[in-house]
Amino acid sequence: MRYAMIMAGGAGTRLWPMSRLDKPKQLLPLVRGSGSNTAARSLLEVSAARLDGLVPPERRYICTGEGYRSQIRESLSAFSDAQVLGEPAARDTVNAVGFTAAVLHKLDPDAIFAVFTADHVIEPADVFRARVEAGFKLVEADPQRLVTFSIKPTHAATGFGYIERGSPVQGVKGAEGVAWRVARYVEKPSIERAQAYVQSGHFGWSSGMFVWKASTVLSAIRKYKPECYEGLMKIQAAWGTKDQQKVLGEIYPTLPKISVDYAVMEPASTSGDFPVCTVLMDLSWLDVGSWPSYGETLVPDAAGNRVGGSLDKDHATIVSGKNNLLVSSDPNHTIAVLGCEDMIVVHTPEATLVMPRSKAEELKTLHGLVDGKLK
Repeated sequence: MRYAMIMAGGAGTRLWPMSRLDKPKQLLPLVRGSGSNTAARSLLEVSAARLDGLVPPERRYICTGEGYRSQIRESLSAFSDAQVLGEPAARDTVNAVGFTAAVLHKLDPDAIFAVFTADHVIEPADVFRARVEAGFKLVEADPQRLVTFSIKPTHAATGFGYIERGSPVQGVKGAEGVAWRVARYVEKPSIERAQAYVQSGHFGWSSGMFVWKASTVLSAIRKYKPECYEGLMKIQAAWGTKDQQKVLGEIYPTLPKISVDYAVMEPASTSGDFPVCTVLMDLSWLDVGSWPSYGETLVPDAAGNRVGGSLDKDHATIVSGKNNLLVSSDPNHTIAVLGCEDMIVVHTPEATLVMPRSKAEELKTLHGLVDGKLK
């Protein structure tokens, strides 16, 4: 059967001060609705809603830090306690994937599951669902396949993995014309290589989303990262018993910390041990990992200014300014800027951030100095 898992473990330090240790970015009400319902929703809520029509609610899971369980259950009541897979420690994506695969394989040996992330804004939703449907069909046609989704790059970014498309996949209804065999999988290349990849027209960004059979991805982890596999099998053996949480708490924090891209996708794409395919998603995709990228999800005014979070235009005043981003978690708090250009202002009850847009990538340093001092 088909399942889905949303990875929601990122701390989101580049979205400080709204993103905090006790309130990660995936739970922040940042995405506004359209039409009559303009209430801000969290990235995780938006990610879960995108699964409607793809996977039944009872077969959807969230893999996140155990400390966020109560907040997730409160904001997404459709997920039962058993559908929240709580990590006792952050051990990167190969272990989040492996943990989910181990649990699902024990529940259903034929489980096929899609992996999504909780920090993407993707539109239109109908195209997204059609491409994920193609991914499911590829794996159902050949359970040995590892399927990833790629995005047409808009610039030479060095923070994403790159997927080189090989020959097209034929004979799978619903996937023809949008699916290719993967010739190469390169994680976070240099700027020179990224520029060459974009100019070639044969590469897409790795979206961080996948489809595979639980047993197949476990086999891949066993082959390429056996030290992770050994621990995951101990967790699987204890799952559903009285020792479930004890074993998880003892074993999971010891697993080697590495991404699924480095641990599985790169070696699998070159070894030929598993058929690796990619489905090209021809849609709008934004990785909301920083304040500038969040700003891209908002509609600007004539001067390029954007207003987000719970802040509305009645509480945002900009005079002689352009290309500014104003964000607040308090709908009743007013932010006013005068003569500012390319500035980011973020207000919360605990802290206020003011910085030039050009310094956004340095926010991690500031976060490390300040966040621990706040109550």
